[in-house]
Amino acid sequence: MARVAKPKHQKSLEQTLWEAADKLRGNQEPSEYKHVVLGLVFLKYISDRFEERRQALESELVADGIKPERLAGFLEDRDEYSSHNVFWVPADARWEYIQGRAKLSSVGEDIDRAMDLVEKENASIRGVLPRNYGRDGLDKRRLGELVDLIGSIGFTSTDDHGADDVLGRVYEYFLGQFAGKETGKDAGAFYTPRSVVKTLVEMLEPYKGRVYDPAAGSGGMFVQSAEFVKAHGGKRTDISVYGQEFTDTTWKLAKMNLALRGIEADLGTHSADSFTEDLHPDLRADFVIANPPFNVSDWWDAKLADDPRWKYGTPPQGNANFAWVQHFVYHLSPKGTAGFVLANGSLSSKSGGEGDIRRKLVEAGLVDCIVAMPDKLFFNTGIPVSLWFVSKDRHGNGHRERDDEVLFIDARKLGDMETRRLRVLSDDDIQKIAGTYHAWRNHDGGYEDVPGFAKAASREEIAGHDFVLTPGRYVGTEEAEADDEPIGEKIERLTAELFAEFDRGRELEQEIRTRLGSIAK
Repeated sequence: MARVAKPKHQKSLEQTLWEAADKLRGNQEPSEYKHVVLGLVFLKYISDRFEERRQALESELVADGIKPERLAGFLEDRDEYSSHNVFWVPADARWEYIQGRAKLSSVGEDIDRAMDLVEKENASIRGVLPRNYGRDGLDKRRLGELVDLIGSIGFTSTDDHGADDVLGRVYEYFLGQFAGKETGKDAGAFYTPRSVVKTLVEMLEPYKGRVYDPAAGSGGMFVQSAEFVKAHGGKRTDISVYGQEFTDTTWKLAKMNLALRGIEADLGTHSADSFTEDLHPDLRADFVIANPPFNVSDWWDAKLADDPRWKYGTPPQGNANFAWVQHFVYHLSPKGTAGFVLANGSLSSKSGGEGDIRRKLVEAGLVDCIVAMPDKLFFNTGIPVSLWFVSKDRHGNGHRERDDEVLFIDARKLGDMETRRLRVLSDDDIQKIAGTYHAWRNHDGGYEDVPGFAKAASREEIAGHDFVLTPGRYVGTEEAEADDEPIGEKIERLTAELFAEFDRGRELEQEIRTRLGSIAK
């Protein structure tokens, strides 16, 4: 009997492009190479949009009877582009010009100059675009081949949204792939995996209003929120986007990411610390959605001592988790809801007054829902995390009155390992979590407790557990912090984490030696 061949997995356009781009990486570290690639994707995007508008304008002018000799002047009128929210791209920065320089040894300098020209002509992205394509360590033959590769991205017969959408998808896919390639403690910290972002957005349902992320990373929360609105028949302009990001290179990635998706966002004029330099002090958002860095220990500044954000208690100086929570609450509108990711320690910790802050948040009726998530959802850490949802006006903010209840969901058993390091939640997993939350929150939602998965607990019951919010205590299974990881996987994970720390230690030692050496000279 003839053996039936398994159907071949069809690679997506994004996968094909990534594999080709990664082959051209050469000796570049992923953390550096991502700026090379993503900067070119952005340059291709604005050039495509410019050319698209130019062709439409030419058709309009011809239809209006403008003589051919007068066309050039009108086509170079920048107002015709800015009035359609299209970046003005000088001739020597247009992709056609860059593509023509791809085989020359000067291609790096040509790209750097193109970035300079674009920034000079467009104030909104000034200081955002990457440079240094002309540096000695960047192989110009490979760079030219990368230009050719990105130049191949354009309109496709299978995508009716045009080049913008394709380039936006490529940009986001590449962000995720670079996050997975990086190594070290902060590897991939700029990127929140899509399935985590999608879970938060599907639960929050940001149909309309102000959306705020004070730890914006590369802007993934906003992209998913806009996609949610669009998928439900709304317009991108139904939501207003506000954000802030501390790391300067990540802030630049976010600015490009949002521009690529046509999302107008206020990310402030520069990168800044949300605690010591709040760029949106008067903002009260309808939705806060965030994945702040876990367990940050060096966040404190003396000027934060009497900050009005610490309404429920001054957070401990050695851990920023409850500083983030109170920052979110402070920026919520009177009917707003926040959904965010925190390390599991925040569910039960009592050190530094964290237990008292958590108790006051529950007693104030702010904590709406806690979801214990499976481990290995992030590139930079294997620790399990939880999703928190806090909401104001829970006695009637458009949903069922529930200010004396908290919904606990134990989702630790969901998700599948996509790679040895990374677990992902399927759309069915996400709908199971979000559907349970909506059934509980909505009028006539038909919610019922599911032993081992979901439980609506009263405030009195939570007080009986000393305000520990670990879902496992309420739904009837082991606690979230209980160790149910198979021993073989645990040894493998811990070994990998230990080796990564060894590598980082050697890097630090070398850096210290180098710096000391330069001082001694």
